[in-house]
Amino acid sequence: MRKSSFTSVPAKASEITPEWLYLSRRKFMKLAATMGIAAALAACMPVQPSSVPTQQGNNSPDSPTPLPDTPNTYEQITQYNNYYEFDMEKETIADLAKDFPTSPWQVQVYGLVNKPKTYAMEDLLKFPQEDRTYRLRCVEGWSMVIPWTGFPLSLLLNEVEPTGDAKFVRFETIFAPDKMPGQKSATFFSWPYQEGLRLDEAMHNLTILATGLYGKPLPPQDGAPLRLVVPWKYGFKSIKAIVKIELVQEQPATFWSTTSPDEYGFYANVNPRVPHPRWSQASERRIGELNRRPTLLFNGYSEVASLYIGMDLKTNF
Repeated sequence: MRKSSFTSVPAKASEITPEWLYLSRRKFMKLAATMGIAAALAACMPVQPSSVPTQQGNNSPDSPTPLPDTPNTYEQITQYNNYYEFDMEKETIADLAKDFPTSPWQVQVYGLVNKPKTYAMEDLLKFPQEDRTYRLRCVEGWSMVIPWTGFPLSLLLNEVEPTGDAKFVRFETIFAPDKMPGQKSATFFSWPYQEGLRLDEAMHNLTILATGLYGKPLPPQDGAPLRLVVPWKYGFKSIKAIVKIELVQEQPATFWSTTSPDEYGFYANVNPRVPHPRWSQASERRIGELNRRPTLLFNGYSEVASLYIGMDLKTNF
């Protein structure tokens, strides 16, 4: 049975911006070949204005109340994707991933647990599926609002019973270079993609394993058949096409903190006060909108603040 919860502030359907308004991106591959990956990524970041264009009623970055959210269209969500396993150019992913096989699919859950188990996708779909409309904030400075279908990760973790030594959860995506051309051509990355959360972050009710969006099965370009969604963190934490979930004692290595440790940290909490080393995070561009919005601390999900009491959020990116 499906239920709706944790939805963003509603807006009229008539306010949804047409797909043709969203901006195209530079081509990553040509830049990467000539400039190196760090320079290529820097060139593709949005230019931060000296002052953020505002509309009446906009909130400051410190305001706990976000602007009204409108879900992005299905086309926007499925045609504008970061998925380097296929390509570095967002608009090519849907076509490159369209034949990616997502069945049969298995997810191994193991490590510091009392009841390790390998789940078929059919098993995971037996968990109570819920509709969750969440903001997605990319570290690059753009954002979306996505109506996901999925279930709290805590339900899965409780079933395998983490031991007292388990402090972190490590996630790993599939390694299939014959089906994911980016895993074959982008030799400057260390595949497969890996991510991690503290156990208390993973157990938080906002953290879900997504199986669909807009009431449809999750498309390959959006991480089918199973992806992590952690709405208060930058989007690169929400790993796609998960095949392994491991409970561990030590903080695990992650894809971006390994690739560029000076620029991408383990926590990656959305924070307007902490700039990326090469661009500000004070504002964002919602796909489908022309003006920029102020970035909200924790992406607006203030209920997770208790997880970080005593931590210096400026030094724990």
